[in-house]
Amino acid sequence: MVAVVFCLVVVVAAYAVFLMPYRYNDPNGKVVTIPKGASFRSVVDSLISSHIIRNRWTFQIAGRLLGYTKIIKTGKYLFVSGQSNLDILKDIRVGKSRMIIPVTIPEGWRLEQMARRYKHEIGIDPEKFLALCNDSAFIHDRGIHGKSLEGYLMPDTYAFYWQTDEREILERMLDGFKHFYNDTLLEQQRELKASQQEILTLASIVEAESSIGDERPVIAGVYWNRLKKRMRLEADPTVQYALGEGKKLNRQDLDFDSPYNTYRHYGLPPGPINNPGKSSIRAVLFPQENDYLYFVATGVGGHRFANKFVDHQKNIMKYHRMRREMQDALK
Repeated sequence: MVAVVFCLVVVVAAYAVFLMPYRYNDPNGKVVTIPKGASFRSVVDSLISSHIIRNRWTFQIAGRLLGYTKIIKTGKYLFVSGQSNLDILKDIRVGKSRMIIPVTIPEGWRLEQMARRYKHEIGIDPEKFLALCNDSAFIHDRGIHGKSLEGYLMPDTYAFYWQTDEREILERMLDGFKHFYNDTLLEQQRELKASQQEILTLASIVEAESSIGDERPVIAGVYWNRLKKRMRLEADPTVQYALGEGKKLNRQDLDFDSPYNTYRHYGLPPGPINNPGKSSIRAVLFPQENDYLYFVATGVGGHRFANKFVDHQKNIMKYHRMRREMQDALK
């Protein structure tokens, strides 16, 4: 009789420690974040505070008996009602319920903007991300002939786990670029007698100049024409890049002393000024053949193009007139 009672007590205790389900009224489940380097104790604290488990003691006992207190997968977890200590312990050991988080990187973003978004969306270390983007060994090991990864990170929507390693994120983005920049594009690059760095640099300028897909090959044609005639590119976005983020471009800034200032220096700047999208890269590789040398914004979207400076001046006057009319309409 004593043995039966003892066995019954053991079974009940084992059920309470390992198999008793935690139930709560939340059809969407509960999310808990386990950061890099989190201790087992801190994980237990998070599970308790989120009301996913209600008995700290049984959970800790189960974890120690199973030897599951040392290996914990980083991530954002979605736990559902009805899970037991055993279910949750197995989960955080292998990462089964980790959420995959989509992160969208728009065309034309700079490295610093990417770092901030990844920090916000998946909790990376932005300083480590940027350090890798400027690590010469990391860059050259991937066959890139530039001083940074600016221009080589393909804008797209990616999916990562919470706090995915910064190196893995960059590898994925570089793979996206390499997959896009295929043999056909490489052949066209050779036809233009340009390096990949030069193509991406010009594509980044085109990206910054216009968000209109049909207009980009026209703008690319303008810049190729200016390069062939040994004219300065005089591209505002290159000066903006030199000034840094958050600085509004003024006319006096066009004299800013920087190798990226295409108002002062001939040819392309030292490297890309952002990470261009596929449309801008294709536009530079397959530009529209035209005789334009100038363009200016219309003020209502798009640009006006000209092959003579006198016509360009007229287009500038039209732009300023449009701006004045718009400002008057707001008064």
